[in-house]
Amino acid sequence: MLEILRYAAILLFLPIALRAQETSKPVVAHFMVGNTFPYTRDDWRRDITLAASRGIDGFALNIGRDPWQLERVADAYEVARTLNSGFSLFPSFDMGSLPCRQERDGDLLRNFVNTYQQHSNMFRFRGRPVVSTFGGQRCHFGSPTVNGGWRRVLKTNMTTEVHFVASFFMDPAIYGSIDAADGAFSWDSAWPMGNYDISDEYDVEFRKYLPGRTYMAGVSPWFFTHYGPESFNKNFIFRADNWLLASRWEILVRNREHIDLVQVISWNDYGESHYMGPIAGAQPNSTSWTTGFDHQGWLDLQQYYITAFKSGAYPPVERDRVFLWGRLYPAKATSPDGLSKPLNSEFTEDFVWAVVLLTSAGQLRLSCGNSVIARDLPGYQFSTTPPMYNFNAFVAASP
Repeated sequence: MLEILRYAAILLFLPIALRAQETSKPVVAHFMVGNTFPYTRDDWRRDITLAASRGIDGFALNIGRDPWQLERVADAYEVARTLNSGFSLFPSFDMGSLPCRQERDGDLLRNFVNTYQQHSNMFRFRGRPVVSTFGGQRCHFGSPTVNGGWRRVLKTNMTTEVHFVASFFMDPAIYGSIDAADGAFSWDSAWPMGNYDISDEYDVEFRKYLPGRTYMAGVSPWFFTHYGPESFNKNFIFRADNWLLASRWEILVRNREHIDLVQVISWNDYGESHYMGPIAGAQPNSTSWTTGFDHQGWLDLQQYYITAFKSGAYPPVERDRVFLWGRLYPAKATSPDGLSKPLNSEFTEDFVWAVVLLTSAGQLRLSCGNSVIARDLPGYQFSTTPPMYNFNAFVAASP
């Protein structure tokens, strides 16, 4: 039984025809290799098979400084090869973790490219292996400039020419002078950066400064992280109200002719609560807000939009389905949590969000009392007394 303190919100979908186009539109998912310390090849096989079944073409492997991460990456490439599914992988070098001040710091990046450039499952775009980053806007690699540093590492004396799609956190206008990059991935395009609905503002701004170059857009369902000063010191939310996941995908589908690739954020970033794959591997001290919060319903919902983005037409709905998500505690509730309420908590309201996919026209009837209504909903255990400030989303989906 769920006591909904304010509102329930419903979004209904019937198939909508769009003009089909032939252009391939890859969709990849951000994957935190740092969470895979206990992974076996069977774990990689499960994740790759599941992702491919939902229309995802590959993983952007977020690689940090731990030496063991390269061993897990090697397993991932081998599993992808044995599955013979065409599923691809490429590095998203985490430049918040990897050193990049000195010229020799670029050796890891270059060695990675040289190791996997000819691999059958290396993700390629416009005929070249793709290399991406998370950050890197302050990396010089011993060069006087950022552009010079990245050109030295990825564009000079390489055994193969790479397609470098950087995700630098900087003014999009500066990309005009970063000719070492063949394109840009706008990480922050996936969420509104303030107390307002998602839009294509970042997409438009980045494309303005990338004429003739690749643009990768982001999409994400949520963002909540709750780390204190003694660890990662991240304790905030981004606004995910008003069907963020569905709304963002609709923007991408409408503007697909201007977007080359889409990166889903994320497959397994539990620390930031936007994971959509199974909860597996080693968590980054985030179990207190992820245990019992499976998000795979979002993954199923995304398949509908991924098909539309790739093909230019929303697919027929094969069976009626309901997707439901929301927080389990009121935004204004107080808690004995030793860590303060997350920054921007006032951005979210106490809604339960729903998307309904229908095979044919139907009628939905909602009723609401003066202040509180109660309905049976799958798995929800709503409470006004949170033991901690948990702004993660509980996601439920009908079979």
